[in-house]
Amino acid sequence: MFKMKKFMVMACGLFFLAHGEEAGAQSAFRDVSGDRARHVVIAQGTPETYNGHATLVRTKSGRMIAVWTINHGGMCGPAAESLDGGKTWTRIDDRFPAEWKNTRNCPAIFALEGNDGKERLFVFAQGRPDKANGRCIEMRHCVSEDDGLTWRMLPNAIPVTCVMPLTTVIRCADGSYLGMYNDRWPEFRKMWNRVYQIRSTDGGFTWSAPGELVAESKKMNLCEPFLLRSDDGKELCAILRDNCRGALSKMVFSRDEGKTWTAPVDTAPALSGHRHAGVKDSTGRWTIVSRNYEPNAPYKFNYCANRRRGETVKLLHSYAKGDCGYGACALMPDDTVFALTYIKYNPGPEKHSIVGLWLPK
Repeated sequence: MFKMKKFMVMACGLFFLAHGEEAGAQSAFRDVSGDRARHVVIAQGTPETYNGHATLVRTKSGRMIAVWTINHGGMCGPAAESLDGGKTWTRIDDRFPAEWKNTRNCPAIFALEGNDGKERLFVFAQGRPDKANGRCIEMRHCVSEDDGLTWRMLPNAIPVTCVMPLTTVIRCADGSYLGMYNDRWPEFRKMWNRVYQIRSTDGGFTWSAPGELVAESKKMNLCEPFLLRSDDGKELCAILRDNCRGALSKMVFSRDEGKTWTAPVDTAPALSGHRHAGVKDSTGRWTIVSRNYEPNAPYKFNYCANRRRGETVKLLHSYAKGDCGYGACALMPDDTVFALTYIKYNPGPEKHSIVGLWLPK
């Protein structure tokens, strides 16, 4: 086991990750959920239409692209772009191949650099279903090689069973990419999860299979990882959702670029959440967003951000309790953070919307 306190407080600078006495201080809290001037509705929910599970990427050119599903864990296909830093959005569903609508469940979009130095966009989602085990028998992905203007399906599925597609991808020291996802543990319990990883050496086109086991526990229902690297570059951390009722989120660590991982340990309560995502600004400060799951917190179940020095920010209020989150965020040139999520934005019959907002500095 590595000395986690040194990593979490000194190397990474993430106060709110700490599990030791540094985490004992009272964290600051800020609520901007009522400041609707910060908000932009990208896809409005209606009594008939549920928009779910959105993710976001900002490309080198500044183009922002969001992808999501129709219905909870449902059909992929909806997408939108912004050319003005998130202020206005245009639907671009028709840029995606018709076959993409056959994929499902929480599409995740990433900008990955190939061995030729070119940035390409990839979206990952579930392929053919394994209904008996509540998962799929393959992961599918599509690619854009022109900054999101056109898209094509990649012909070969990634042959791994999974519940979620890749929820996080990080560049390794050798230039390859490491991606993580979660799968069911049907040998133990049908709806129990464990975390796996796969690697790409060609910039995201092909991925290793079978997946390598990262974390499992018969006491922890582990899923939806998020990878980040320490400031000194020597250590990786994956924050994991623990889907046991009332459980804190977990962390695992690696000092060998993901070849081996420590056993899971608790995060600090303030960072406990579902489906973390984050960005680090030019000062080294991290902003990590999630569906908040801090025990006994008044903002629990809402869409929140955590920042260095222990600040929690309530970003959006959920009118469907914990049915929100699964979002993403993008760092703007002035260090402003733009975040988005799916959320029941208003009371009443309207179902979930895709909503973005600019975080306070």
